[in-house]
Amino acid sequence: MSRRVVLVAGGLLVAGAIGVAAVLLLRGTGATEPPSAGTTTPSPREPVLERVDELAARVPPGSRVALRARPDGRILTRIGARTEFGSPQTLAVAFRKGDWLAVRSPALGNKQLGWVRAAPLRLLRRPVMLEVDLSRRELSLRDGQGVERRISVAIGAPDTPTPPGEFYVTDKLPGAEYGPFYGCCILALSGRQPNLPQGWSGGDRLAIHGAPTPTWGQAVSNGCLHADEADLRYLMKTVPLGTVVQIHA
Repeated sequence: MSRRVVLVAGGLLVAGAIGVAAVLLLRGTGATEPPSAGTTTPSPREPVLERVDELAARVPPGSRVALRARPDGRILTRIGARTEFGSPQTLAVAFRKGDWLAVRSPALGNKQLGWVRAAPLRLLRRPVMLEVDLSRRELSLRDGQGVERRISVAIGAPDTPTPPGEFYVTDKLPGAEYGPFYGCCILALSGRQPNLPQGWSGGDRLAIHGAPTPTWGQAVSNGCLHADEADLRYLMKTVPLGTVVQIHA
């Protein structure tokens, strides 16, 4: 009889332990239920590539930033806070993808873009843009409402044609400091002239500047755009660094 009582008591103890374990499992002990077959973990959302038309990015004083072939890609070049002419380094932004910006730079040539993180840069709104129609030999300043001013310009001669492309204003300089052939003012552009005349030693950067004699409306330059002094002074006052310049046939 005593043995039977012991066996029954032992069975009750085992049953009680199983019941407690079941309750603990039902209430949860910190473990999570394993995913069922066919369940997938959602992947992070891919940032969308957005075109940017009215934004420039300035490199902070004392900084150097890397321009990359793609976001987090190989480094193409590094640029500092000042241009080669001493102006604040202000880059035209072409695209945005997440926290990365695709920018233009003279260091990359006429067509290539470089990717840079937006975080260290100061973003600046650029509400105007310049459009150059080579066939009409005319520069138009546009804002969100339309054309604000049309300017007759000289363009590249047949042997040294002005290259088409999308560039931007990198510097605004006093012409007198660079010689008597530039007029009052120079708006240096990011573009480079691939069709330089033989023996030319004046550099390959494109620019909008004056001329010793009126050449507006003619195809006579080494690739730069020549404009009248009154129009140049207007552009110097109205057009900020980083403004996009579109040149087309």
